[in-house]
Amino acid sequence: MKALDHKLFRDLWRLRGQVLAVGMVIASGVATLVMSVSTLQALQQTTHAYYERYRFGDMFAHVTRAPETLVPRIAQLSGVQVVETRVIHFAQIDVPDFVEPIIGQLTAIPEHKQPDLNQLVLRRGRWVSKDDVDEVIISEPFAEAHALVPGDTLSAIINGKKRRLSIVGVALSPEFIYALGPGALLPDDKRFGIFWMGREALAAAFDLDHAFNHISLSLLRGAESAPVMARLDAMLERYGGISAVNRDNQLSNWFVMNEIEQLKTMSTILPTIFLSVAAFLTHTVLSRMIITEREEIGLLKAFGYSGMAIGWHYTKFILALCLVGISVGWVLGGILGRYNTEIYAELFRFPLLIYQPSLAAFVLASGGSIASALLGGLWAVRKAVRLPPAQAMIPPAPAQYHRGVLADSRLSRWLDQPTRIALRQISRWPLRSLFTAIGVAFSVGLLVMSLQWHDAIDHIAETYFFSAQRQDATIGLTEEEAARVIYAIKRIPGVQHAEPMRIVNADLRVANRVHRGAINAIEPDSYLQPIYDDHSRKVLTVPPSGLVLASRLAHKLGVQVGDKVWVDILEGRRPSGYIPVVATFDTYIGMPAVMDLAALNRWLQEHPRLQFANLLIDEKYEAQLFSYLKTLPTVSAVMLRQTAYQSFYDTVGENLLFFTSVFTSLAAALAFGVAYNSTRIALSERGRELATLRVLGFTRGEISYILLGEVGLLVLLGLPVGCISGWLLVWIMTSSFDTELFRIPLVIKASTYGVAVIIALVSAAVSAVLVRRRVDQLDLIQVLKTRE
Repeated sequence: MKALDHKLFRDLWRLRGQVLAVGMVIASGVATLVMSVSTLQALQQTTHAYYERYRFGDMFAHVTRAPETLVPRIAQLSGVQVVETRVIHFAQIDVPDFVEPIIGQLTAIPEHKQPDLNQLVLRRGRWVSKDDVDEVIISEPFAEAHALVPGDTLSAIINGKKRRLSIVGVALSPEFIYALGPGALLPDDKRFGIFWMGREALAAAFDLDHAFNHISLSLLRGAESAPVMARLDAMLERYGGISAVNRDNQLSNWFVMNEIEQLKTMSTILPTIFLSVAAFLTHTVLSRMIITEREEIGLLKAFGYSGMAIGWHYTKFILALCLVGISVGWVLGGILGRYNTEIYAELFRFPLLIYQPSLAAFVLASGGSIASALLGGLWAVRKAVRLPPAQAMIPPAPAQYHRGVLADSRLSRWLDQPTRIALRQISRWPLRSLFTAIGVAFSVGLLVMSLQWHDAIDHIAETYFFSAQRQDATIGLTEEEAARVIYAIKRIPGVQHAEPMRIVNADLRVANRVHRGAINAIEPDSYLQPIYDDHSRKVLTVPPSGLVLASRLAHKLGVQVGDKVWVDILEGRRPSGYIPVVATFDTYIGMPAVMDLAALNRWLQEHPRLQFANLLIDEKYEAQLFSYLKTLPTVSAVMLRQTAYQSFYDTVGENLLFFTSVFTSLAAALAFGVAYNSTRIALSERGRELATLRVLGFTRGEISYILLGEVGLLVLLGLPVGCISGWLLVWIMTSSFDTELFRIPLVIKASTYGVAVIIALVSAAVSAVLVRRRVDQLDLIQVLKTRE
């Protein structure tokens, strides 16, 4: 083994505490990257395999009623591979011992085989038979929410008639990964479920024999969807067709892809932050190490070692640091990636899971960590390479000491000698002290960023479910009704107040920018679900005409107040025309377009109509109201604000808890690594000085106070800077998490800053305890010997 290799191993063992501390930081970045990329790839592969195996459709369209004779013509469209027609309707479901109304989506399937598209994953039980028209297969989330198994029965109001349905199977489908009820934001498995029923039985119940009201298509590989959608819309228009949507805009898939997109953003930003801090720490350790080994470098060069050999020696030291971090990060990232993927698989109810961390994830993490560490240590290595032997063997010139501001101040009279020594050390090495404080600030900033997720989610929930919505429940009708039906709704026992609302599917178009969504129409004096601006926290007045767009939607379309948007209505008579944008507002969820209800009805040239009603309910009559709503065949949906609020937390809670726990732990490890490295380096540099003070009569406690007090003061100085850097990191994160589904608000509670500071202080205290043991064990005789 070469002499320099012997020195490398001795240095690694001598600095093992610092090597492990820096390795922990590198491991944090590697683990974050491996976890994020592995989870992302696993979700993408699992989703693709699920869609392919169970033949998830590429295009979907609703109609009022279309004849089956239309199918051969659709199948002949260029690019179409498979055509599957269905009957889909909503029904009121009554589960024993469950008071609140339940909405079920009845979906037709062939009685004798799997459908050609959107096939089912039969988890328990059997397929529906042709002999019993009341047999159903129910979705697994709904079955688990109500503890239903094959053999159980429940009641349903189907097209105004009450029927007893017999459960024969439990299944999943790629079409309903996110099973959302009408108007719902998040899945609510207790109050909405999917019911697959025999095609003939369901068609007979809704008078759709030899007809359909929903169609799914699969396309040939490489076929463009836009021309097929245009021709399909033209063919279905006369039958009350609502414009087709491709897979990207299918509701369930859209939610899944938004989740994956958010994960992709996280896998880019967070590892970058950790590896940047690792580069900073590597530079700090190596530069100070080279300073303390200045004379050794000179001797090595005098004995014939070239500058390149010296540079390669210290580069190997960096690679050894990386090897420690990469080894731990690979293992930790693989474990966390698997666990995180399982959480998503449970959330999405995947019947299969493909988790095979690719070599690319580990190579990318390793390459990124090595590159960042080398980048951080490059300047220090360059100094060692360029240091002339003669100059290296001369001890560095002593610092120029002079009376500082502290010496002449009244404050110095009140400070003891150890405190003055610590403060003088900081003032004499300002740049080094600054780097230590910055390292602490980085760790506090990461802690703030990790903990802020709770604040953001709480703020979103509070704003969306209480400030922007004040209704207790929203009911949806099976068909649009005349506006006067609101008076009948107000007379229902338990309803204190009711307000009408209408949602019309529409394409909003500006030049080549298109958004497929809906127009929400409310009354001008709407109180229960007004236009609420999340930024100003004010309720906006509904203008008498024109559109009020969410800021995110206005940005997507490239419009501002005063511009006009071309609107294509996708239902009914399907009118089109320009509507001006009269206002914009900020919202954290979705991208709504709002309009005055009377103005929309006039623009559609229709009599006043409504489809939804927001209700304020008297709690004393809540059970009576729910029982009454269960008997109304005209009610297709009942959405309760409180249950939606709880569902929001249930959906994001587990993922949020996992991510915040992981990143808080990694940020705490970073705080420990920074504090420990700073203290250990200071000890190695000042060991001779501290031993001299011990010989002169200073106690162990005073010596420890001089060393740890210096680092402690730098930690305290880094805390406010860390809070500011945390705000900046949160700003970066919130700016990056800007999807059509969610925006993350820049909200940080004072308690979040407090918790981050406490964690940083505890980490620094633990590192101080470990270093204090080394201070107490100083060998005074050995330290005072002349160095070789």
